[in-house]
Amino acid sequence: MTNTPNPSCQLIKFLPCVPNFPQPGVMFRDISPLIADPQAFQVAINQFAELARELSFTRILAIESRGFIFGSALALQLQKPLLLARKPNKLPLAAHSESYGLEYGQDSLEIQANHIDQQSKVLIIDDVVATGGTLMAASALIRKTGAQVVGALTLLEIDSLGGNNRLREQDIHAHSILSV
Repeated sequence: MTNTPNPSCQLIKFLPCVPNFPQPGVMFRDISPLIADPQAFQVAINQFAELARELSFTRILAIESRGFIFGSALALQLQKPLLLARKPNKLPLAAHSESYGLEYGQDSLEIQANHIDQQSKVLIIDDVVATGGTLMAASALIRKTGAQVVGALTLLEIDSLGGNNRLREQDIHAHSILSV
């Protein structure tokens, strides 16, 4: 019997580090090579789906912009409605906004609350969890609508920045396919 490696472990080679982007001192993980390779992208979406199937949810919230890529593919594969968390002034009828800190600055997200009812159980999707600020902001937006956050999934967790610890303190259960 052959011992085959976990396919998700092979994905890390598709996520090169780009030093000093978007500013000095930041090590940016580029997902472009992963989404440019159909097989690697399919492995990532299958891994997301495997994690998602362990949760009970009615909608997926994808975070701008790289979360849109994974969220839309996952929503299609699992046949779930897709909601968008966008940067300010990009959504008509945006009803809720939340500011948050990044490891290199500040930002904010907005959602259209008219697409989320109070009975919704929402799974949040993004590409990377670093400090956890983006996922906490998305979670706060969902909670403002009265809906429930069932968890968050990311492609990659950057362990040294402690985002998952901060998320646990906020009772947000996040799972990542990979961690570095």
